[in-house]
Amino acid sequence: MSTLALAVRDSTTMLRRNLLHARRYPSMTLNLLLTPIMLLLLFVYIFGDTMSAGIGGGDRSDYIAYLVPGLLLMTVGSTTIGTAVSVSMDMTEGIIARFRTMAIHRGSVLVGHVVGSVMQAVASVVLVGAVGVAIGFRSTGAGVLEWLAAFGLLVFFTVALTWIAVGMGLISPSAEAASNNALPLIFLPLISSTFVPVHAMPGWFQPIARYQPFTPAIETLRGLLLGTDIGDNWWIALVWCAGLTVLGYRWSKAVFQRDPK
Repeated sequence: MSTLALAVRDSTTMLRRNLLHARRYPSMTLNLLLTPIMLLLLFVYIFGDTMSAGIGGGDRSDYIAYLVPGLLLMTVGSTTIGTAVSVSMDMTEGIIARFRTMAIHRGSVLVGHVVGSVMQAVASVVLVGAVGVAIGFRSTGAGVLEWLAAFGLLVFFTVALTWIAVGMGLISPSAEAASNNALPLIFLPLISSTFVPVHAMPGWFQPIARYQPFTPAIETLRGLLLGTDIGDNWWIALVWCAGLTVLGYRWSKAVFQRDPK
């Protein structure tokens, strides 16, 4: 059997292991998933009319259309925290040390975590999107190509954040530390254009919100689903995704291959 075939076989085994863990211990995924859903309901039904007026909309439905794309990407950031915690638990509970002594492809452990986490995050995004549709979100003017591009962006963004979360988990001495280290993945969407346009923020803060990873991706997703102007956001989002993926992959690989002390 070739090296590639062995790597695929072992990665599939690790993927199955991670999915079984997620099924048996769903509490963390549910807790992280509830955050964007609760924020969606809170901002729509408590602040919806006020926020709609603030962004120049006519009624609450305008703010639902504005809010849902941002919450979809916030869901990605939330669910990948579980990845950091899961990786950290593997590293601190001794299972990785046992894997190192077995005749398996070393990288399959990380690949299993990444693929399993991406699958869970995409499923979470679909659930949050379904809640958004249920409360009134409607895509305007998006055809098949736009929907495919939107889905591709979500998956690419998920892969990028997942590799970063894996690196955070590998360097964390405990599951609690991993959860704290991954908090920026929830914090950054809060200071992006998820809830309000960048131009409505204080002038000194606008560059921070505009050029972080989430805002270009959110504005690109809005443009694809709602027909708004995308401008330069699409290539900025792709550059962020590619850069974070390469950084996270190389970082995770270097830490994981380091000989344990």
